[in-house]
Amino acid sequence: MKLVIAEKPSVAQAIAKVLGGMKRQNGYLENENFVVTWCVGHLVVLATTEVYDERYKKWHQADLPIMPDPFQYQVLKGKEAQYQIVAQLMADERVESIVCATDAGREGELIFRLAYEQAQCEKQIERLWISSMESSAIEDGLSNLQPSSTYDNLYHAALCRAQADWLVGINATRLFSTLYNAKLNIGRVQTPTLAMIVEREQAISDFKPTAYYTVSIAVEENKFTSDKLANKEAAEDLLAGCDSAVVKSIIVSKKTNNPPKLYDLTTLQREANRKFGLTAKQTLDTVQVLYEKKLVTYPRTDSCYITQDMEQTTLGLIPLIIDRLPMEKGITHIPDTKRLVDDGKVTDHHAILVTKEIERADITALPKVEQDILMLIAKRLMIATAPSHLFEEQVITIESGKEPFTLKRKQILENGWKAFADFEQENEAEKPSERSFEEAQVMEDFTTQVNEHFTSSPKSFTEDTLLSAMERASAEESEDTVDFEHKGLGTPATRAGIIERLVSGMFVERKGKQMIPTQKGIALIQVVPDTLKSAKLTAEWEFALAQMEAGKEEPEQFMTAIEQFVEQLIANNQEKNVDLASLFIEEKESIGKCPRCQSEVQEFHKAFGCVNKDCGFIMWKNNKFFTSKKKELTKRIAKTLLEKGKCKVTKLYSEKTGKTYDANIVLDDTGDKYVNFKLEFLNKK
Repeated sequence: MKLVIAEKPSVAQAIAKVLGGMKRQNGYLENENFVVTWCVGHLVVLATTEVYDERYKKWHQADLPIMPDPFQYQVLKGKEAQYQIVAQLMADERVESIVCATDAGREGELIFRLAYEQAQCEKQIERLWISSMESSAIEDGLSNLQPSSTYDNLYHAALCRAQADWLVGINATRLFSTLYNAKLNIGRVQTPTLAMIVEREQAISDFKPTAYYTVSIAVEENKFTSDKLANKEAAEDLLAGCDSAVVKSIIVSKKTNNPPKLYDLTTLQREANRKFGLTAKQTLDTVQVLYEKKLVTYPRTDSCYITQDMEQTTLGLIPLIIDRLPMEKGITHIPDTKRLVDDGKVTDHHAILVTKEIERADITALPKVEQDILMLIAKRLMIATAPSHLFEEQVITIESGKEPFTLKRKQILENGWKAFADFEQENEAEKPSERSFEEAQVMEDFTTQVNEHFTSSPKSFTEDTLLSAMERASAEESEDTVDFEHKGLGTPATRAGIIERLVSGMFVERKGKQMIPTQKGIALIQVVPDTLKSAKLTAEWEFALAQMEAGKEEPEQFMTAIEQFVEQLIANNQEKNVDLASLFIEEKESIGKCPRCQSEVQEFHKAFGCVNKDCGFIMWKNNKFFTSKKKELTKRIAKTLLEKGKCKVTKLYSEKTGKTYDANIVLDDTGDKYVNFKLEFLNKK
């Protein structure tokens, strides 16, 4: 009997359906030959610091660096029940071998291997490696299971990534938090990302617009423009010299604009942010759901290509898209799928595609966000296989006052792939003009004008442009362009999570589509050393992990470099910068007066408490009085209790009846260690 371990219940059910004849049990399904269970994401993670030593529960600079040898692991809190099911099935005498069916990527490999190691299982492993949840793909994958050893390098890279993040995150966060007496979350990837955002806003703040000038000559609706001039006097001198104008040259060239490639995850996230304002995480979550619904292929891919053996299958998707999705019916060209094929640029997974399941699915029943993402992916295949966009460009140069003036205009010859794209109308400069010109033609009937322009400031990052910057991080710093695609911050699968951690940690906030650093984020970047902010260094680590996946770098070599980096970081930052320490002194809002000593009461992470350290007044947010009634002690309730002594709260839950009711909650403080509350029922008329 084989034990198949998937990453999520929905994937396990899809596999079980293909295997057939499954009976549902507690946490797994089984038939005569197979048992199918799931991990619910990570079941086992790197152990917390106190597992190594109880003293690490409290943060002390003197304890750093913390360097586990060896690393230990623990079952993730809240996942104990499912882990026990998985571990017991691994140990089951009926199970002869195990099939790893977690997501086919770095993190999926880690999820399975850590659970396998924690359970001390030694049974043979095979790998199910698929890029689609379609039944045919699962069947094909099950009949072509791979030896687990094929993916050992992937596991080593995943484990090194996790250990490196632990070492840098734990040590750097504790170091700078204790130095500046503030919770400063620092990460191997998130801090360089934050630095890019802070530096961009600083560039915007420092920007001073500079004026520059051009002179234009208008012949009917055709506007010829001079080169840029630094000052107005030079522009006015040029204007004064414009007497007659003669056509010096007309250069006509045919241009080709090839269609964009298929989507990898990052380009899909960028497009969804531009078109729909979706965050990177929202797009990832949505496309993951579509994958589990079998409507699209595996989303966490960094490739924009397909393999040679996929070409005919991909071609067969196009008529399905035309028939099943709300697009223009029919096409007049033969789709060019050959340009999509590049086996050398497909590593673990090919580009994101729709699947044949769209033929049977009720697309209109999907939530709108899923329809939007599905349509983007479908339309991208139509665009990527459509003919090139062809146009003719005219560059007409006239001379007046011995200076050149240029007009560029274009005429579309064949719309090609842009017929399928949601592009805005061509601007006026791109529209053909009825006026024709000839070389050596002299013009005297024209108007002239001096135009004042100003240089533009940099723009704040959106998630679209931030994802692009993360993908290209270190490109400008590195002279080595070989394997450039691996030298970014994070991976397509992790960038959304990095952005969300910056937002949830209150280092960055979203203002519309813009990503703006908070004062806390700006302050953090001011105090951390350049090594923690360096996109180049972190991108080099990502490159090393990619090399490890390819079997070209040893895990021990990578981890030694990380450990040396952490040791040097601690050694070089033993004292805080006194000039910057005030950046982290927070002015906390007072929510009322303490009923015991009349000092200010402020909100803290877990409670509302008196600022007077000799006074014991504190109202815990997780107070059982509130939690038993399925209510939270909010700032509004706390302020009202301090001001009036009571607060009306609606829909309080009764544990006895299971019903809800309204009542006043009364602050019943007797001065004891714990603050008490009581109910005052409302008089009903």
